[in-house]
Parts: sequence; C-alpha cells; structure tokens
Amino acid sequence: MATLFVGEPQEMEVDRKGESEESGDDETRRKSINGEVAANQPHTTVKEESPVEMDTITLDPEEEDVDLVHCRIGKIEGMGVLRKAKTLSLRQNLIKTIENLETLVMLKELDLYDNQIRKLENLQTLKELDQLDVSFNLLRKVEGLERLTGLKKLFLLHNKISHIANLDHLTGLEMLELGSNRIRVRRVNLTQLFVLFSRAAL
Repeated sequence: MATLFVGEPQEMEVDRKGESEESGDDETRRKSINGEVAANQPHTTVKEESPVEMDTITLDPEEEDVDLVHCRIGKIEGMGVLRKAKTLSLRQNLIKTIENLETLVMLKELDLYDNQIRKLENLQTLKELDQLDVSFNLLRKVEGLERLTGLKKLFLLHNKISHIANLDHLTGLEMLELGSNRIRVRRVNLTQLFVLFSRAAL
C-alpha cells in the first residue's frame, strides 16, 4: 500500500525559528536554561569539522553493503571501485554535491541523510535504485529524479522544499516522506499526488 507523509496533520509548514540561509535548519546553540534564546548572550563560535579526503578511506571492491557514516567526507570521489555495491550509506558527512556515482549501476539503496546537499543531481545512471534518502539537507526543490523510475521509497524530510513537483514519472513509488519542509497546503497539487499513489497501489 502506498504511503505519503507530508507533515503533521495539525501543521503543514515547518517552524522556521533559528533558520538561516547558510546554516540550513540547525538549531541555535545560544540557549538559556529554559530552552529560549538569550537575547543578551554573546555569540559563541562553534568549531566546524574539517572534511577528509576520500583517498584516506579504504574501500573494498567486493563489498555489497558500504557504510561510510560520519567519516567527515567532504566530496564523493573514488567510488568507481565499488561496482558490486548494492547499498551505500554516506550519512552524517560534509557532502555538498552529489557526484561521481555513475559507475554504481547495481546500487539499490543510497543514503545521503544529514549532509549539506543543495541539489538533487547526477543520479541518472542509478536506474536500479529503489530507495533514496536525502533528508536533513538544504534542498529547495524536487528534481533530477527523471531516470529513477524504479524508485519505491523517497525520503526528503527536513529540507527547504516549498512545493511538491516532478514526481509524476515515479509510478512505482510506495513511500514518500516530506515532513518538516516549507510546504504549504494551498501549494500542494493533491490531485497529482492521489493519481501517483493510486497507480502505485494497483
């Protein structure tokens, strides 16, 4: 049965408190004891993590389930050796751009949760992909998924997406999660969504 999660029933628009253009949806670290921002509290500089180069990470060409969680990866590169990979998790890294994945044609699941990605792109060769998670990034719109017609699960939680579009071709989609974005009820094409999920349920 197809499932759609856009947000909590009582509110369809994310609370923007603490958001900024550069910091994404990170909560402010200047909080008082009761959890509110202290107006007179001086700003403290938080030391950012420095990205590591991919050539410092050993990749196993025979591995099918590749786990590179929280490795401080700043750029996706050197993945060409993972030709047998079926799942790739790049959660909690420092990745800004989706790139250099075109040789991973056997990939079924791609996890890019909690990075700094601003655009869905360079996924066209991953035609076997059935699950994609790009939650907790800086995406502003749904795009670049035209070739992923086999996609069954798409997670786009906690981004900056303002409206739902470019999903018509995903006729096999069974689960779509869009919670904690900037989507307003009046801007959602409900007819389009119902048609999409009716097809998936058949």
